[in-house]
Amino acid sequence: MTQKPILDIHEKPAASQWLFLSIQHLFAMFGATVLVPMLTGLDPAVALISSGVGTLTFIAITRGKTPSYLGSSFAFIAPIISAQAFGGPGAAMMGTFLVGVLYAVVALIIRKTGVNWLMRLLPPVVIGPIIVVIGLGLAGTAVNMAMNDADGYYNVQYLIVALVTLAITILASVFAKGFLSVVPILIGVTGGYLFAMTQGLVDFTGVAEASWFAIPNFTIPFVHYTPEFTLGIFMLMVPVAIVPLAEHIGDQIVIGKIVDKDLIKDPGLDRSLLGDGLATIVAAILGGPPTTTYGENIGVLAITKVYSIYVFIGAATFAIIFGFIGKISALISSIPTPVMGGVSILLFGIIASSGLRMMVEEKINFEKKRNLIITSVILIIGIGGAQFNIGDITFEGMALAATIGIILNLVLPDKEIDIEEKVEESISKLENSMMEKADTAV
Repeated sequence: MTQKPILDIHEKPAASQWLFLSIQHLFAMFGATVLVPMLTGLDPAVALISSGVGTLTFIAITRGKTPSYLGSSFAFIAPIISAQAFGGPGAAMMGTFLVGVLYAVVALIIRKTGVNWLMRLLPPVVIGPIIVVIGLGLAGTAVNMAMNDADGYYNVQYLIVALVTLAITILASVFAKGFLSVVPILIGVTGGYLFAMTQGLVDFTGVAEASWFAIPNFTIPFVHYTPEFTLGIFMLMVPVAIVPLAEHIGDQIVIGKIVDKDLIKDPGLDRSLLGDGLATIVAAILGGPPTTTYGENIGVLAITKVYSIYVFIGAATFAIIFGFIGKISALISSIPTPVMGGVSILLFGIIASSGLRMMVEEKINFEKKRNLIITSVILIIGIGGAQFNIGDITFEGMALAATIGIILNLVLPDKEIDIEEKVEESISKLENSMMEKADTAV
């Protein structure tokens, strides 16, 4: 039986509670939301602002019926890095924009046809290994950040800081209780930062020189770059969107169970997915990474039993305000690389493990050759970094693995072919045919 909420979705908290409850959600999403831009070379302040504006957009589209916070998506770390190498920040933002458009298009199709077709297209046997690829594909990035200095050379001091950060994050994940149990990343980064200070790896010069109010480094189309659609950018980023699409559906189901409402019907999956798409488009316009509904904040919902949409509006507003505080942006930028490397080791591993857990929970039967083939091909192509080049277009990594996985899922028969049974059936048919001919001859 669902427990009675402390505050239901449309109940407004008292002024004395509102601040604390909103800051609590801000802390829950903060560590992961700023980690993505730090790993991809984007501005963390812009990511904060775009997450806040995106969340407000999502709330408006869903008519305030779905309590969710939208933060930076980890699925697009590698594609953003590749897109920037391909054509600079403008290319990454164009790819992000296309991802948002895809969400919107899928939302419109769902409104007309329902969601069953999407579930058939993206079953756990496809999504599970793709999530594993996302985590393991970033393993090299995490390890390099943990043990190599700015010049790319091994540094034992960096490694010690990374391992201490990792240990703090693990301890927080295992032993923290209540609200602290949903912010282990924030705890790990904070602890690692304090330890790095004792090692002389933190430079506060930027924090001291930063003003309290500062305009973040927005990357705005037609101001900082001229948007240009290329098939290469499309193929690099858009196919990866199948993962957050599937995650979005799962999040809406989980949130619905927590708040005891069928959010798939009201406000509808089409509205929530459209809200996610428009939030990602907003991020692209401002210069932030693609957004997605955050499991960290779903965890806060479950723990606190406070479902009020006004709390999420408050958290989004604070995120926007924090993005314009120069001291905060400078403080985030002062976090040493090995600290981020240490927390990334666990975070990327958890992403990979969540893919394995999905396959276990969905009871994927690997005795079926079909499932074994689909999973094997996705893992090797994705983690191995396979590329498919057509002229100037490069289709690689997760995008290529995801596409091939979907194709295999559609073309391979869902039932195993029993060779012995087929042979016996053929022999039986041949015997029957010969007997019929013999009877006719007689």
